[in-house]
Amino acid sequence: MKETVGVMGVFEDPNKVIDAASQIRNAGYKKFDFHTPYPIHGLDQAMGVKKTILPWISLAAGVTGTAVATHLQWWTGAVDYPLTIGGKPFFALEPSVPIIFELTVLLCAIGTAVGMFALNGLPQWFSKWQKDPHFIRTMDDKFVVAIEAKDPLFKNDETKKFLESLGAEQVRTVEYYEE
Repeated sequence: MKETVGVMGVFEDPNKVIDAASQIRNAGYKKFDFHTPYPIHGLDQAMGVKKTILPWISLAAGVTGTAVATHLQWWTGAVDYPLTIGGKPFFALEPSVPIIFELTVLLCAIGTAVGMFALNGLPQWFSKWQKDPHFIRTMDDKFVVAIEAKDPLFKNDETKKFLESLGAEQVRTVEYYEE
């Protein structure tokens, strides 16, 4: 079964990529992406990519780690098994700092990793673009834009003409054959 995945075009110059990204965004396309052999500074802003919520996920996980560790230290020392040793208090913050620190770092790291995977939609083992020769060239020296067929504004011929007007070369429709 043949399925149209979208339209792909190649750019040779990284400077044209930034301009093309902002024009594609301004034209109203939402489901498009650029594949480049190296990061291009300012591409995210030109594409209109929103800031990530990952720092907030990390902060929440870290605060949770701090709260859980503090509560654990207090509960075990003052409630569950209180011991009076040498007149020391049942709960003191000073000896609890290493455990609080370690659990904060642990939960922050786990929360960041899980959040990153979830926000990126990973693991994704397969992409319908990956067998296209243009897509493969992005690992070497080409800058490729891909506009998905799922985009509400996508019309095959009009989208191809639009990419050509932006300076894209080798513009073509990418199709996926399901076996």
